[in-house]
Amino acid sequence: MKIAHLILAHTAPAQLSKLIGALQGGNAHCFVHLDRKADLNSFPFLLDSAGVTLVADRVDVGWGAYSIVEATIRGFGAITASGMDFGYVNLLSGADYPLESPSGIHDFLARNSGKNFMEYYPVYNQWTEAIPRLSQYHLTNYHFPGKYLVQKYINKLLPERSMPAGLEPVGRSQWMTLTVDAVRYILEYLQAHPEVVRFFKLTWAPDEIIFQTILYNSPFRSTLVNDNLRYIDWSDGQASPKVLTEEDLERMATSGKLFARKFDLARFPAVIEQLDKRIKDHQM
Repeated sequence: MKIAHLILAHTAPAQLSKLIGALQGGNAHCFVHLDRKADLNSFPFLLDSAGVTLVADRVDVGWGAYSIVEATIRGFGAITASGMDFGYVNLLSGADYPLESPSGIHDFLARNSGKNFMEYYPVYNQWTEAIPRLSQYHLTNYHFPGKYLVQKYINKLLPERSMPAGLEPVGRSQWMTLTVDAVRYILEYLQAHPEVVRFFKLTWAPDEIIFQTILYNSPFRSTLVNDNLRYIDWSDGQASPKVLTEEDLERMATSGKLFARKFDLARFPAVIEQLDKRIKDHQM
C-alpha cells in the first residue's frame, strides 16, 4: 500500500523541505500545493526531488475562503490522476510534522485499512458555533470593494440559507487521512452536485465542513473514525492553534497520534530536532 501525502503550503521553504524528508519512504509520495502567491523560485526542491509532485494550476488561497477547498480538490485530482496505486491520501499543512516514522505511519494505516480518519461533529447539535457559517451568506471567497457591506445587507434582506441536497452538516478540523476510494467519491460527488459547490463558496471556512459532510452523508459513513490522528493544542483560545515547542514533546509522545501541528522551524527548531531523534531511536 502506498500513501499520498497532500501538503498545502505557502511559506517557509526550509520547513517544507524538512517535512517532506520526514515523510518520504518507499511507500510514500508527497504532492504539494503551493499557494500561487508564493515564489516558486524559493522552492526549487519541489521541481527536482524524487518522490515529490508539485500540483499544477496553483490556487491563490485566502484564509477562511473556498479557495483552500479548491486547492485541496486540485491536489486530490492530481493524486487520483497520477497513475500511482495509492491506498490512502493524508492531508497536511506545511506547518505539520509526523510523530511516527514513514514505516510506522504505513503500518498503522495497513492495520486499519478501509477506515477514514477525520473529525466530524454534527453542526446543529454539537458544533453549534459553526451554524452561522451555514445559515448566513459569506463573501470571503470574493474580492471587490465594499464586499463586507454587501454581505451585511444580503444577510439582512435574504432568508437564512439551508443545506443543499438534503445534506446533514458535520465537521471541525480540515486535516484528515482518507482512503483513496473516499477521495474519488468526493471528487465525483462535487462534479455531480454543482449546487453544493455554489453553497460552500458562500460559506466561511468551508474546508472544515465540506469533505466531512460529503462522506458523512454517503455510503462511507460506516467507515468513518472520529479522530483526525493529529495532536493539536487549542489551549491558548486563539483562532490558530498553539505553536508547539520542546515543552510539548511528552504530550505529543503519549498522544497516540501520527502527526502534530503546528510548528515553526525558524523560531523553535529544537522541537523538530527532538522529534527526529525520537523517531530515529524508535526505529533502531
